[in-house]
Amino acid sequence: MLDPSPLLPLIGYTAATLTTVSFVPQALKTLRSGDTRGISLRMYLLFCSGIVLWGVYGLLSADGPLIAANAITLVLSGLILERTWRSRRRNR
Repeated sequence: MLDPSPLLPLIGYTAATLTTVSFVPQALKTLRSGDTRGISLRMYLLFCSGIVLWGVYGLLSADGPLIAANAITLVLSGLILERTWRSRRRNR
């Protein structure tokens, strides 16, 4: 049986790249249009909280793919969260 350890980082970085890149078009569309009406503020609060916890887990376990993917995704989702929050406050 082959030793899977050399493949683990490759699999991790590939998965991290795919999931992070898949988030970029939605983030760009939202940031360009400014339209956050269809975005759930609660969902983005939970999502960003989960991303932070995955990032902490990645840091504590020294898992490069987790750290990289969650840092990038947190920036993108944080921007959307901030825009959604502002929009909700403005519409009160």
